[in-house]
Amino acid sequence: MAAAVALVALVVLLLQQQHCAIGQQVPGYFIFGDSLVDNGNNNQLQSLARADYMPYGIDFPGGPSGRFSNGLTTVDVIAEQLGFDDYIPPYVTASGQDVLGGVNYASAAAGIREETGRQLGGRISFSGQVRNYQNTVRQIVDILGSEDAAADHLGKCIYSIGLGSNDYLNNYFMPQFYNTGSQFTPEQYASDLIRRYTQQLQIMYNYGARKFVLIGVGQIGCSPSELAQGSPDGRTCVQRINAANTIFNNKLRSLVAQFNRNTPDAKFIYINAYGIFQDLINSPARFGFRVTNAGCCGVGRNNACRNRNEYLFWDAFHPTEAANVVVGRRSYRAASPSDAYPYDIRRLALA
Repeated sequence: MAAAVALVALVVLLLQQQHCAIGQQVPGYFIFGDSLVDNGNNNQLQSLARADYMPYGIDFPGGPSGRFSNGLTTVDVIAEQLGFDDYIPPYVTASGQDVLGGVNYASAAAGIREETGRQLGGRISFSGQVRNYQNTVRQIVDILGSEDAAADHLGKCIYSIGLGSNDYLNNYFMPQFYNTGSQFTPEQYASDLIRRYTQQLQIMYNYGARKFVLIGVGQIGCSPSELAQGSPDGRTCVQRINAANTIFNNKLRSLVAQFNRNTPDAKFIYINAYGIFQDLINSPARFGFRVTNAGCCGVGRNNACRNRNEYLFWDAFHPTEAANVVVGRRSYRAASPSDAYPYDIRRLALA
């Protein structure tokens, strides 16, 4: 009996040690992005781009939160993988010591360009999100007592940036509201976006960021909205949109290489969300998906399908929690060499 008790105690001790070893891998996680990762920053804005009502959040603890999904977003999944006990709070509610653990600045309809998404109302552009981050840094300096202590803390945190989708969906490919489609070729437009993106990364670097995750644009031409508008059969992805997204992604990946060469005290990685999503579209059954060309969330504010895990898309633009789990986990731990460059978030956390 005594031996059995001792064995149980040893197993408990080993499990506790294992839990500590897994633990929280970085002191903070700062998130910049659009509706794919917004978790409530648009809730107080005069905007059509809001998700603080049912059926959004139908599978999220506590119900609708402002997340454009039935449940978790990709960054929620990444936060889990990084060992955080809770999800990163939105900027509008983050306060006090909480900001040390990270802040989510993402805003639905936001873009790299200032005017992107304006037809939807209020939103916080990439530059506005970076200004909010600068405010947070000033708070962290006050909390930790010095700029040196703040710089040491921030240098160990992870920063993920996922923007660009709206610069195509709610700008370049929306000629009724914007003239960028006639002003720029896809190549020129991608270059303009990367130039603006680079300026914001430089500001973040100047304010202590050192571990950057640049997340590529997904296959926008395969979203239910674009399939309904531009696909000949309702299933074939809209190639002109995906081709433009690919140009941007290639430039973003090159930007990672450029920053890694020129800023040796910082580390940049690229997450190939486009390629990961391509796997889900090309081999849906392998991941448990049955429907890839329609949203689970139907017409009306309260409609939602029952078999949500079988749908790739939650609504006309945004993935379901089930899809976000795949993308988030593969961003953290690459399942294919093409998922991340030069390595995944797990290795960045250890770097």
